[in-house]
Amino acid sequence: MLDGVRKYWVVILLPIFVLLSAFSRPDWGFYGHRKINRMATFTLPTELFAFYKPHLEFITEHAVDPDKRRYALKNEAYRHYIDVDHWDTIPFPSVPRDLSQASLQYATLLCINNKDTSDVTSLLDDKELFYQDHIQLDRYSLEVVLNSDLASYLSSPNEINCTQFIYENKFVKYGVLPYFLEDFYHRLVRSFTNKNVKAILKLSADMGHYIGDAHVPLHTSENYNGQMTDQVGIHAFWESRIPELSADEHYDMLVGKADYIDNKREYFWDIIIESHKLLPDVLRLEKELRATFPEDRQFCYDERLERTTWTQCPEFAQAYEKSLGGSIERRMQESIKAIGDVWLSAWVDAGQPDLSEAGLGLDPDFMKKEKEELDKAYQSGNINGRSHQ
Repeated sequence: MLDGVRKYWVVILLPIFVLLSAFSRPDWGFYGHRKINRMATFTLPTELFAFYKPHLEFITEHAVDPDKRRYALKNEAYRHYIDVDHWDTIPFPSVPRDLSQASLQYATLLCINNKDTSDVTSLLDDKELFYQDHIQLDRYSLEVVLNSDLASYLSSPNEINCTQFIYENKFVKYGVLPYFLEDFYHRLVRSFTNKNVKAILKLSADMGHYIGDAHVPLHTSENYNGQMTDQVGIHAFWESRIPELSADEHYDMLVGKADYIDNKREYFWDIIIESHKLLPDVLRLEKELRATFPEDRQFCYDERLERTTWTQCPEFAQAYEKSLGGSIERRMQESIKAIGDVWLSAWVDAGQPDLSEAGLGLDPDFMKKEKEELDKAYQSGNINGRSHQ
């Protein structure tokens, strides 16, 4: 009788608990991002490691800032993922690797005249010049509102009468992660060139976060939390729960030395493609395990980040991780190596500036005010965009 009652409540409450736990966890978990950033410093050559070592705690702690910014900035969420399977299949030939081309290919230019709205995208004569002049600064926005002075960009300006134009950047909605990595990389190079220590540290910590995200299979899919396959909660299961249980005791985080990257754009896209290749097994194996593993041993109460939560039982998590054949550990390792590669390459592309005296006397709390603001936004619980990503 007791077993029957227990099974009844598992069936009734499990979907509720899964949803609640799924929407309370950041990607790779705060633990995972901090661990990945910290270990990436040990991939660096001596000269560069000597610069990062005094700031190791900063690089570690601020690895989670991008997740907190999702609670503060409207467009932050799109930087953490790309639903590349919305557009195409591997190797995604119909997805331009240049953001302006991708946006122009999938965007719509709307003409607003009082209550009337018409699509005038086909009338754009010089799309690239239009993008450069009017969209470039807002390239990560879903919608850009423009004035009516666009006649020089239209092939038949006399045929339309618009009081306003709206550029609907539909591509951004499905994420811009590899494009943002490329942008961020150039910013990091400039910071090294100028020996701007504060910017180097801030950008390095942020870059580590986004690179870590790119290594997560569920950051490359429209089915980002298993919501399309009756697997809600798998996102946090794969990238938070399992690393928190296994990484410290079982994962090898020493991954060798960083290497220089010749083609950055190709490098970032290769990460996305390799992540997406893992997605079918991530979904299939979890579903198969749920069908065979005893229901009353799949979820249980556990202490997580000083809170009691209803989450996957350690035995269930261990069984899922084993079925994946070590792919979670490998993606963490590859994240660490990639972050080191990027930091090293940015330094080299900046001319390998001498940083031996850079940052001496720097106040380790130079981002204290910004951190307090991010913490306040994060604690509000009002996230912009998806709960996962």
